[in-house]
Amino acid sequence: MMSKYITTIGEKQYTVELIDATHVSVNDKIYEIDFVVVSGQPVFSLLLNGASFQAEVYPGEEDDLMQVLMRGRLYEALVEDEREKRLSSAAGAAAQSGEFVLRAPMPGLVVKVPVEEGAQVQKGDVLLILESMKMQNELKSPREGKVTRVQVKAGDSVEQRQVMLSVE
Repeated sequence: MMSKYITTIGEKQYTVELIDATHVSVNDKIYEIDFVVVSGQPVFSLLLNGASFQAEVYPGEEDDLMQVLMRGRLYEALVEDEREKRLSSAAGAAAQSGEFVLRAPMPGLVVKVPVEEGAQVQKGDVLLILESMKMQNELKSPREGKVTRVQVKAGDSVEQRQVMLSVE
């Protein structure tokens, strides 16, 4: 039996079907894969049609959210079961309101916090630059709003899932 998921990265949505242990379909295009978990670490190795990729995957703030660090770039991926997504869409999408809390996706060192409390930010604005495993990652705002709390500063070490700042 195939499993079907809707994965949202940024503004793009992908329909991902797990066909069997060595094949996956992304937006109806079939890929041959070999997927290996590096034991004891959040590191995954993927051979996709013969090309090799390595990624670190961390749980996001919510159950369906994953943070994927690949080639020095951090992606937030919302992975939803297709059936559940249809049900939630039918119920009406919740407006993006309330507080967004930026948590550290991985342990690291805060390099720069280019925003301050009270600052207005737009979707995509850099909220914080975090260095982890010798790579700098720009963590961006998922929506427009006002920075309500900044709990870290440049030079601070943070643990995975530590609250760094908030946007309302």
